[in-house]
Amino acid sequence: MGNLDDHDPALTDAFAADRAVILFNNAGVASSTGTTPNTIEQAARDAATFIDALRLKTVDLLAHSMGGIIAQQLALDRPELARRLVLVGTAPRGGVGLGAMAPETRALFFQTYEHQEEMWLPILFAPSESSQAAGRAYLARMMARKDRDAEVSMETVQAQATAIAAYGAQKDETYAHLKDLHQPTLVVNGDNDIIIPTINSYLLQQHLPNAQLILYPDANHGAHHQYPELFAQHTKLFLDA
Repeated sequence: MGNLDDHDPALTDAFAADRAVILFNNAGVASSTGTTPNTIEQAARDAATFIDALRLKTVDLLAHSMGGIIAQQLALDRPELARRLVLVGTAPRGGVGLGAMAPETRALFFQTYEHQEEMWLPILFAPSESSQAAGRAYLARMMARKDRDAEVSMETVQAQATAIAAYGAQKDETYAHLKDLHQPTLVVNGDNDIIIPTINSYLLQQHLPNAQLILYPDANHGAHHQYPELFAQHTKLFLDA
């Protein structure tokens, strides 16, 4: 449900200080043309097509939530493209609760607010005063840009929900496919992610051949927005190792 302007400028600016950073909407998302696919596999192919169009031979992939699922599939399909992975608030294929969100959690996405961007406060941040304050700071950063990207359409939301549900339904308690992801991987999450349960971050770290795990305290699905300076430092240490 995000577009280019939902990417935290605090993170974009921090990474862009010493490396090239490319943000993009996948096919059919917000201002991007085309049709949003209803499978993770096609979304990964579309992302790879975009990278190929830029004539890039290898990239580091930093991806959040559904993006992290797509990044894993891309790295499986095209291992030569992905040098390192940073997977934030995400899950493996067939992960716990993936595509099976509790009704009360799903309802958070459809509540109406005077300032609609405030819907992200309970979705991305913990209920504590400090986490909600960090959430408001993120919203201020996110909304500072006035020339904004197009909103995500309901057709895109429906296609993405279908893709996540199908990917989550592909159960394998051994997570054997993760053994084929040999790229060094940094897994990051909050200690209580209500959107993609935090247990999935443990599963990624335990089953990937070369993965590190960082959990931030008193944090939810948007831990990287709650701790942008720390997340940028940790990620740079990982990417530059």
